[in-house]
Amino acid sequence: MLYPLSYGGSGLTELTLPGGNPKSRARVGRKLPSVYAAAPRVLVVDDDAVIRQLVVVNLELEGFEVHTAADGVDALEMVREVAPHVITLDIMMPRMDGWDVAAQLRENPATAGIKLIMLTARAQEADVRRGSRLGVDYYLTKPFDPDELITVVQKLAEGQSV
Repeated sequence: MLYPLSYGGSGLTELTLPGGNPKSRARVGRKLPSVYAAAPRVLVVDDDAVIRQLVVVNLELEGFEVHTAADGVDALEMVREVAPHVITLDIMMPRMDGWDVAAQLRENPATAGIKLIMLTARAQEADVRRGSRLGVDYYLTKPFDPDELITVVQKLAEGQSV
């Protein structure tokens, strides 16, 4: 497994677009081939940009199509836009926390089937039980093992239980 710091980053580079205007820069990256007919979509929701990027890089290396949101309000908007198969969801975020996001997703028949992974620093047994009551598919505490996260996302994206 390659981790972001071991292979030199996300592979994104900046290019100047035709015309040479420095304001016309575009970020481009390599897209790895997927073993799926269409790459499963994952929405990564965390207010910490470093954690978000760590998760994104590791999932993209495995061929997932990854989208991000920085808080719960943005997450609900992104769910409508990208229809993710799996969501990794932090609990403690501004504007709307992960508990409220999970509850709203489970209450809505259109989003109730999305697989939810709580990826959080909250490790108390009461938090794990609350996640279970809300219908969270997997509870993973920070700091987390990227290999475990990838395995769980792969299984949930394929419809397997973990």
